[in-house]
Amino acid sequence: MNKIVIAGAVAISTMAGRAYAQSSVTLYGLIDAGLTYTNNQITGTGGGHSNWEMTSGAVQYSRWGLRGAEAVGGGLTAIFDLENGFNLNSGQFASSNRVFNLQAYLGLSSREYGALTIGRQTDGMVDFVAPLSLTGTEFGGRHFAHPLDNDNLNDSFQINNSVKYLSPNFAGFKFGALYGFSSQAGGFTNNRAYSFGMSYASGAWNFGAGYLQLNSSARTPAQLNPNGAVTDTTGSSLQGALAPTAVPLGVLASSQKTFGAGVNYAFGPAIAGFVYSHSKFSQFFQNSLSGTFQNFEGNLRYALMPAVELSGAYTYTRAGGNGGAGGIPHSHQVSAMADYRLSRRTDVYIQGVWQRVSPSGNSPLGVAWINGVTEPSSTSNQLEATVGLRHRF
Repeated sequence: MNKIVIAGAVAISTMAGRAYAQSSVTLYGLIDAGLTYTNNQITGTGGGHSNWEMTSGAVQYSRWGLRGAEAVGGGLTAIFDLENGFNLNSGQFASSNRVFNLQAYLGLSSREYGALTIGRQTDGMVDFVAPLSLTGTEFGGRHFAHPLDNDNLNDSFQINNSVKYLSPNFAGFKFGALYGFSSQAGGFTNNRAYSFGMSYASGAWNFGAGYLQLNSSARTPAQLNPNGAVTDTTGSSLQGALAPTAVPLGVLASSQKTFGAGVNYAFGPAIAGFVYSHSKFSQFFQNSLSGTFQNFEGNLRYALMPAVELSGAYTYTRAGGNGGAGGIPHSHQVSAMADYRLSRRTDVYIQGVWQRVSPSGNSPLGVAWINGVTEPSSTSNQLEATVGLRHRF
């Protein structure tokens, strides 16, 4: 009898150990600290002045998070991810009203069937197109974003109230889809979002494409749905030029329709890429004000040596619409970065971005504004340079 009891206890103990081994919670994060110089920022007294400032997240947003997984049987794993962005210089949350502003989701995953998750999540442009653009990677980041991050490749905003599916890998092919609810009675489309995308990798080639649409029925700022799919206050807004409040353009318009596609090709120590995206914003607060942005980005990464990576990009943005008497201007942006790895988790970098805007008529956007810079330029040119230290844990 004692032998049976002992054997049973050992079996239970072994099963518990296996269950524990199949469950995990990981604390992770990234800290990006730098010193940024900008040659021209507009001031409240008029004109422009150069600016030196301490920056947090000049390349990648400083963040920390908790990621967990538990095997629940039948080939299924319960997964979650809670991720918070913060400002290293002040220690404050990046978002004043959110503990986990970058991601917060829970779901089930299967190697055979893919993953289904619910919460605050990234869209198809971020998941499938951004990795092919330098702004969506550690080799370019925030300042490399296309003007105003109009296509969200820098992940300026995430989708609330969203249900998301990501497929498993089918011989290099993956796809996914997301729907973000408006959560408003009688306003099903007032601040809703949906998105989808796909990618394919084969040998040296990597392809990706994505689509994102936001809808809103607000006619005034007071009618914005604060509980809908997109409620961030981010740099992807016109910050008063066309929009009266600092929220993503798609929430202010009756619709935002963004499509993007890109390709990377690896040869030797280099990776070359091209990304195209098109964003159309229709009827800001249901009036006749509309606009489009077409972005053409060519980029290159080169591993000079195992510890040194060089990267650069040129982006031409062709904008249009009836935002001003002569329409919205075009812009040229040249970006470069050199990164040196001190260890597997710590590196130092120097980067710079130059942007030139070609004003057209009386357009309210006839000035340069590099993404992530505090204020726009007072002229059609702007230059920023950052030296920084980055650590991952």
